[in-house]
Amino acid sequence: MRERVSKHWLCWTPGALALALVLAAWWLPGGLELVICPEDGGQPLVVVPLQPGERFTLRYIHSVNRAPIWEVHSADRDGNIHIEQERFVMFGAGMGHWPGHGTLTSRGPYQVIENIHAPIGDFVLRVGDHDVDHTIIWRERPLYLSRLAPGRAVLISARPVGLLQRLWCSALTVNDCRLTIAD
Repeated sequence: MRERVSKHWLCWTPGALALALVLAAWWLPGGLELVICPEDGGQPLVVVPLQPGERFTLRYIHSVNRAPIWEVHSADRDGNIHIEQERFVMFGAGMGHWPGHGTLTSRGPYQVIENIHAPIGDFVLRVGDHDVDHTIIWRERPLYLSRLAPGRAVLISARPVGLLQRLWCSALTVNDCRLTIAD
């Protein structure tokens, strides 16, 4: 009888251990996802992994002076988006230094406002056409929003994900990046 109980215990131990590992992975933090979806709902256009503090850039062409602008953002571990830096050739309509927010410097032909770290949270972007060229630069990869959703309002947000979700999504995606076009 004693031998039978110990064999039974050996059968349950690996299963219980596997279940405990899955449950732990479900609750352990797995970083963030940067999600870009139509403001009016629907499937996400872009979902990419982020680590807390990792930066991504919104690049576009200013509608008035036709010069490029780079807005560098990050997200904290709770998914709150912050603006970290802006870079542009010259001040244009709606551009300029916010007193008390960051440091204005020059780098070559560019004006740079750095060390901003101002919380902006989730934000809505009306994506311009190919002339505006709204692009998210993530891990040095361009994600061309003006090709995915010209003329549409999109919500840009970051959300925490569990380790299990991160591992599962990474196993299902190519190059750590999921791009889909919403109908």
